[in-house]
Amino acid sequence: MLKDHRSRTDQRQQKRPDGFFPRLRHLFSRIWHYIKKRLSFPDVTLKETNSTREAIFYYLELSIGIIRSLLLHLLAFGLVAGALALGLGLGYFASLISHTDIPDYTTMKSEINSSYEASNLYFAKHVRLGTMQTNLVSQSVSINQISPNLTKAITSTEDEYFYQHKGVVPKSVLRALVSSLTGIGAQTGGSSLTQQLVKMQILSSETTFKRKATEILLALRVDKYFSKTEILQAYLNAATFGRNNKGQNVAGVEQAAQGLFGIPASQVNLAQAAFIAGLPQSPSVYTPYKNNGKLKRDLSYGLQRKNTVLFRMYRDNKISYQAYQAAKKYDLTKDFLPQGEDSQKKIKYGYVYNLLTQQAKDIIKKQLYQKDGLSSTEVNKSGALSQQYDLQAEQLLANRGYHIYSTINKPIYNAMQRVIKQQGPSLGQTYHDTTTDANGNAIKVNEPVQNGSVLLNNQSGAILGFIGGRNFSKSQLNHAFTQRSPGSSIKPLAVYAPAIERQIIGSETKLADFKVNFNGYKPTDYGNTIQNRFINAREALKYSYNIPAINLYREVKAQGSIKPYMEKMGIKTLTANDYKNLGLALGGTDYGVTVADAASAYSTLSNAGQHADAYIIDKITDANGKVVYQHQPTTTKVFSPATAYITSNMMHSVVTSGTASQVSSDTTFNTSNLAGKTGTSNDNRDSWFVGSTPKVTLATWTGYDNYNGSSYNLTDASSEITNRFWSNLANEIYNTDPQALGTNLKRKRPNGVNKVSVVKATGKLPGRLTVNGQSIFASGTRKKSYYAGWKPGKTTKKFAIGGRDKDYNAFWKNYLQGNNPEAALHGGEVIPNEYTEGNGNIGIGQSNTTN
Repeated sequence: MLKDHRSRTDQRQQKRPDGFFPRLRHLFSRIWHYIKKRLSFPDVTLKETNSTREAIFYYLELSIGIIRSLLLHLLAFGLVAGALALGLGLGYFASLISHTDIPDYTTMKSEINSSYEASNLYFAKHVRLGTMQTNLVSQSVSINQISPNLTKAITSTEDEYFYQHKGVVPKSVLRALVSSLTGIGAQTGGSSLTQQLVKMQILSSETTFKRKATEILLALRVDKYFSKTEILQAYLNAATFGRNNKGQNVAGVEQAAQGLFGIPASQVNLAQAAFIAGLPQSPSVYTPYKNNGKLKRDLSYGLQRKNTVLFRMYRDNKISYQAYQAAKKYDLTKDFLPQGEDSQKKIKYGYVYNLLTQQAKDIIKKQLYQKDGLSSTEVNKSGALSQQYDLQAEQLLANRGYHIYSTINKPIYNAMQRVIKQQGPSLGQTYHDTTTDANGNAIKVNEPVQNGSVLLNNQSGAILGFIGGRNFSKSQLNHAFTQRSPGSSIKPLAVYAPAIERQIIGSETKLADFKVNFNGYKPTDYGNTIQNRFINAREALKYSYNIPAINLYREVKAQGSIKPYMEKMGIKTLTANDYKNLGLALGGTDYGVTVADAASAYSTLSNAGQHADAYIIDKITDANGKVVYQHQPTTTKVFSPATAYITSNMMHSVVTSGTASQVSSDTTFNTSNLAGKTGTSNDNRDSWFVGSTPKVTLATWTGYDNYNGSSYNLTDASSEITNRFWSNLANEIYNTDPQALGTNLKRKRPNGVNKVSVVKATGKLPGRLTVNGQSIFASGTRKKSYYAGWKPGKTTKKFAIGGRDKDYNAFWKNYLQGNNPEAALHGGEVIPNEYTEGNGNIGIGQSNTTN
């Protein structure tokens, strides 16, 4: 019977059966034969056994043998795989640290023993401004000034193998490698006390795998070059221990003992030492004080943690059982100090202080994420990641004693503050209103007129001084760096300079100033007027006429967007909607530009068409004087030198006889090389004047914040008031430092500027043409016109930018009749209000701005 069974099995092996279950049995049979063959087990049949019982034992023994053999094979495989994994892990570790700069002994000694020190701020020329305010207090002491209770408590709690290992605990390294390679398990935790010191004093707290590998490498190096006593002392002076009774963050055991119990670290008893030693694991949870210095109602977490520390000390035979019990029962709450008063100093130079600390944080933040191989796009895409790097940068600035050197000239800055303090009230009325606070309570608010001003060097981009606002204590908003509608101050940048660069106009090219309607957008000149004549470009800019600027911008746009010009000049806040709409020519923008950006852009025109990015931090050094950041000035070509010169030359006319002519009479210095432009947005919302010499650019803005839902505007005299304020500001700067403004420097006409004598009436060369069937020779009074690398053609019937057929017909009719062809062709007009309605508001891309 058994033979028959084996015979059928052999038959099934020889012939593949049909059907699911037969095939399944066939598969198992083949697996069984494969195992027997690989493991060399004998083929056994039931007839070789004497009884069923013997057969059972035999198969049991056979099964055990099979399992044992399988386990041996698995063990061998595991050893090979483990060795391979270890090799891969070590290789991965090596690759992570292959490009790591290892500090030398002197550097490491300085870094691990560096105390927490707030960064220092400086004006230009290393003139001290002050120290960054920080809520962290620390004090370094020798280990001889620290109670043995504390040293024992710390080592038992933070690193029980501190005196045995070589800087790292091997099992922690292995866990980090496995976690790094597999992604399983925590990527941090279990660090030795030496690793914690490295993380606190040499590295940041960021937790990338590379940073962890570098941490391990440096910990081994620190342990090699420094004694355990030196390492422990450095740690006890660097670790953070929650808050003190003034609500300040505490670093180092000395300040912890003083801030919690009012005694030095050398005098703490066992219970006090255990409490302090328990804090570093989670300072915010275990600290007994709130951020205002008041004791928490529930102190149980910290007290329980204290008992845990005591038990570990007893377990490590560092204290006796009696001492352990006594310290557990000790009433620690009676030792905690009552709430104290934080003697925080008042911030001096508030606007400068805030600006420097924010920009320094941005610089350090960028260095941190770039060191981790990340881009700004990657960091900004993740709010949590960006916040993490913000926090790291803040901690470094608060703790590492950086020296931050700015470009702000202290005497010039003080001069600018004197002017705003004295003349701020004359800029406009202060309004008084009532609003509601967050709780719905009625409160009275004041709405003073505000000012933002910036002085910067044209060649370097260094900001030399600025005005952030009227009163820092009442409004910390820095108006020099907030966005406002630029009004007509944008015309030279967005319209005239690009038109000159693209060889569309020269300084005397004619522009049409007649009634227009661009798909419902019907701009007018200031006061709802229209000139009804052809105006040369110099005059159109000098008097800030709107319609000529719109006509010219249409022509410029037809040759391509002006976005490249604007962004190269540092103006990057304009939107696609802004560039699309014709109102941009008059300052109609969605968000506007900052005063600093406006000054920076204008500096391009006084720097031969080259733009240097504006900056305020020159360099940053660490506590030892090593430079960690140095501003690298770069320039970008925006316009040709010829374009920059011609545009500046036209803007000089604004100052001599145009909308800013009062500047020449109000200033006390030579303005023969001053170029500038005024700007006023819709309804006198914003008022600007930007003036440049060959050396510096000074931009000023005036307006209301309207943050409480109010809608206050300046008066119709705002342009004159702003011009006068600019003049007084420039006078005070000049009186403080006569060389600062560079008023003695001249603008030299560069190669590429063609000076051509053109017909005054047409802005082109004389020429013969046919008008209404009559052949005429267009000539007459001549005028010099500047062109950037080209020359104009002869006069044609349609010689100007913009204008309708009837406008040209009227012009030539006057010309043929011997009348003055430059006079108003239909009479000067005041346009009814309904004509200027439509897209006329700032914020939707159009504007009726002038001045």
